[in-house]
Amino acid sequence: MSELIDATRDGAVATIRLNRPEKLNAVTQAMSDELTAVVHGLNDDSAVRAVVYTGTGRAFSAGSDIATLDQYASPWEFRNRRDYCDALRELRKPVVAAVNGYAFGGGLEAALTCDIRIAASTAAFAAPEIKLGWVGGGGMSVLLANSIGASNASLMLMTGDPIDADRALAWGLISEIAEPDALLARAQALAATIASRPPIAAETAKANLRAAWNLPQDQAIAYEREMQGIAFATADAAEGRAAFAEKRQGVFRGR
Repeated sequence: MSELIDATRDGAVATIRLNRPEKLNAVTQAMSDELTAVVHGLNDDSAVRAVVYTGTGRAFSAGSDIATLDQYASPWEFRNRRDYCDALRELRKPVVAAVNGYAFGGGLEAALTCDIRIAASTAAFAAPEIKLGWVGGGGMSVLLANSIGASNASLMLMTGDPIDADRALAWGLISEIAEPDALLARAQALAATIASRPPIAAETAKANLRAAWNLPQDQAIAYEREMQGIAFATADAAEGRAAFAEKRQGVFRGR
């Protein structure tokens, strides 16, 4: 890791922080590559069961560092770059976004890529690419529409104007609002709750939700049924049934 991507672990919860506050945590290609490496490491670490993704300073992330975009040799090279949202999509563990400030452009896409979003009362959200002559490319349109509906997504995409945390909550873009100084602790507590659940079941729930977004209903239900059968056959599921019968807390080992 460099000082620009800070990854730490407390128990079963890993916290990834973008640490470029003087640039509103705008992401460079080097940071994207580093985030990809961090994600691969977390996927391979069975001790990590949930992840918090956040920024430092007054921004969650302002997206890609626009000052670096002309460094690509061609639009094709830009199109084929390794993207930080793609990296987050590769993360199999449940991810809680702690949106501590501005989530603009690719920063909004990154938040949308996370499984659960909570935000500081001072947070703001925008898809401002249209003001610069292009559109988001990290899943902005489909993720926004799935999150807040076509009309609200169109308003954000076609104006580029920001919305505040209260409107984001009303529209379903985020699940909770916290005061700024309490946000990270709340996100880590939520991640710790998820981490206390059987990890195979938690990752299965994440996979099932993605299938629900991407498959026709009958295929999504069939996929869910197969995943249920796989999870039911695990040692963790047997432990869950035994703990229920014995009226005790289960001890889940990811097997």
